Amino acid sequence: MDLAARIAQFENMAKADPSNEMAHFSLGGAYVQAGRHADAAKAYMDCFGAAPEMSKALQLAAECLSKAGDPTRAIEVARQGYEVAATRGDLMPKQAIARLLQSLGQPVPEVANEDKTAEALAASGAFMCAKTGRPGRQMDRPPFKGAVGEWIRANISEQTWQEWIRQGTKVINELRLDLSRDQDAETYDRYMREYLGIDDALLAELTGSAARG
Repeated sequence: MDLAARIAQFENMAKADPSNEMAHFSLGGAYVQAGRHADAAKAYMDCFGAAPEMSKALQLAAECLSKAGDPTRAIEVARQGYEVAATRGDLMPKQAIARLLQSLGQPVPEVANEDKTAEALAASGAFMCAKTGRPGRQMDRPPFKGAVGEWIRANISEQTWQEWIRQGTKVINELRLDLSRDQDAETYDRYMREYLGIDDALLAELTGSAARG
């Protein structure tokens, strides 16, 4: 499936269910691939609207606004994202937003009710989820065989994986996928990779081949 068709699918999913944060998040990623950074920023903001705890969405929205040539709005969203991330203890988004603000010549905000839990746990060697930037439980074994499954176990928490299972059920139902068909199974896998943050470059690194469709 080409990029234009993927964008159309994500747009339809987001329109059909505005509360589906995964649809908005995936749409943002597809817009980024298409170089449509202003549209991507809006999709990520819609994702945050559907999931107000998702500081990662604000991080990506701010980055897209910066790339779209709107530094004023990028700074505004980045500051909002930093506050959400710091309050929730979302370490990785917080660090990424801090770097973005610094690159835009802005100071890193001070947050009164900042949660230091994530920093403390990271310093102690606790498992940190690469998608959420939050501490979690590492899976006992990969969710499936192969390099991608191994990467998921090494980088994605059990909690985040279970969230994907719930979102994946929505994907199957909304797109009427039959996972016994190779094309439908690949569509499902592509949504999974979008959700977990496995882009085409990482996929190629893990498997030695580029993503299909």
